[in-house]
Amino acid sequence: MRQAVFALLALAAAAPATCAQGWANKLFKNQTTHDFGTVPYGAQLLHRFPITNIYAVPLEISQVRVSCGCVTAAPSKKVLQSREAGTIDITMDARLFKGAKTVTVYVSVGPTYVSTAELRVSANSRADVVFNPGQVNFGNVAQGQTPSQPIDVEYAGTFDWRITEVLAKGLPFDVELRELYRQSGVKAGYRVKVTLKPDAPAGPLKQEVHLRTNDPATPLISVLVEANVEASLVVSPSPLPLGAVKVGEAPLLRRVVVKGQRPFRVIAVDGLGDGLSLGADLSAETLPVQTITLRFQPGRAGEVRRRLQIRTDMQNASVPLTLEGSVTP
Repeated sequence: MRQAVFALLALAAAAPATCAQGWANKLFKNQTTHDFGTVPYGAQLLHRFPITNIYAVPLEISQVRVSCGCVTAAPSKKVLQSREAGTIDITMDARLFKGAKTVTVYVSVGPTYVSTAELRVSANSRADVVFNPGQVNFGNVAQGQTPSQPIDVEYAGTFDWRITEVLAKGLPFDVELRELYRQSGVKAGYRVKVTLKPDAPAGPLKQEVHLRTNDPATPLISVLVEANVEASLVVSPSPLPLGAVKVGEAPLLRRVVVKGQRPFRVIAVDGLGDGLSLGADLSAETLPVQTITLRFQPGRAGEVRRRLQIRTDMQNASVPLTLEGSVTP
């Protein structure tokens, strides 16, 4: 670690402007540019720049700035531990410009010795293909729900322009394509309907659907889809800390709270045994919040990392719970 600190100090002291940018750029393995190519007017464009902490000390992404309001940028993680990887997520709004555009994103890394990397994204917003709206955004969605949202793609020009295929294999949503109208060689309109799948994983979702066209200048165009899928059940705290426990001591009692999107009952906790049991009967009431008491009285020393599964009477709804601790003789 001392060598890593000295290395960063040397970089910062040697040549403040040039060198500072130099070592920050190394975190991106010099992959600091991305060209979206020619895109529909109104499209929301997404690119993730990979960033890796190649040093032996933690690094903090202290600031991200952009040179144009048509771009937003945010790190996937504010702090990167040694050798840890993350991304700088870039969204470019093609509603805010027409023609060619290049934007610089400044990523400052520190905190002790601050260095700034410069990322560049480019796009050419074509006026003859228009998205309305510019993306699909479901907002907050309860897990298991299947909302749908359409987006219209319209062309006005001299080419017999067509969308020939939807590329959405392996994505957590279904996509339907329907041609709305066509005036050969003048205008064409399509409706793309995106439906979230019921098994979409919980958490933030930000992915693209690709549409293949017969236009050799722009063979692929992308539709950005966003959602925040809220889990039907949430348990806290998780992981559950057991702390340090001695063999032969009085049983340790810990409580966890399970919250649901609607009232439910806990019907079982799988994975008990080996000193771990329920400390109280499960409630027979149907409630939106349930409390579970766990009783831990280990019979042997060692590190503890257990994974339980809390099952409920909600259809296909269960939630995992991890327990961590240590047992001494």
